[in-house]
Amino acid sequence: MRSFYKIQLLLTVIVLIFTFCEQSKKQEVKSKPRIFVGYHVLLDEIVRSKAGVFRGIDLNTKSDSIKMIEPKPPTETSTGHLYYEYKADSLTDYSIEYTLNKDSLEEINVQINTDDLELSSYLFCDLKDYYANKLPNPTEDKGYVIYNCFEGQRKPFVVSLSDNSSPTKGIINMVIYKDK
Repeated sequence: MRSFYKIQLLLTVIVLIFTFCEQSKKQEVKSKPRIFVGYHVLLDEIVRSKAGVFRGIDLNTKSDSIKMIEPKPPTETSTGHLYYEYKADSLTDYSIEYTLNKDSLEEINVQINTDDLELSSYLFCDLKDYYANKLPNPTEDKGYVIYNCFEGQRKPFVVSLSDNSSPTKGIINMVIYKDK
């Protein structure tokens, strides 16, 4: 009978430890402040910063600065290109290609892929809203949303956003480039 109580006590202690650990993890997750409150949580993962045009990066940025901002080394690198692949969750991944000319950022190409079509639609709408609030006068044409930016002394640039989803796969493309 005593061994039964010892086993029961040991099991209770183990359950309490696991419960405490799970609560600590939940508090850790909750304590991380949201960047884009009111938008889908994946915008925090993908766009990452309100600074810059994307992820705290502006056009004309040097490759070393991009590498410092990105949380991991590039998946592929070549002269004039930095390519990153990320897995946001079990259904969603995204890639980012930075194109440089003479070590100056010329273009950012982002592709978001998800197996959840509802999520794809939601993310597309959130990206449209985010950039509509950040950049003036968007225009929509044939599934593309174009934002032209002529801010102050900076050279003009364009953000082009499109939903290229198929019936089975959500695909969102965004290209940010200098307006020539």
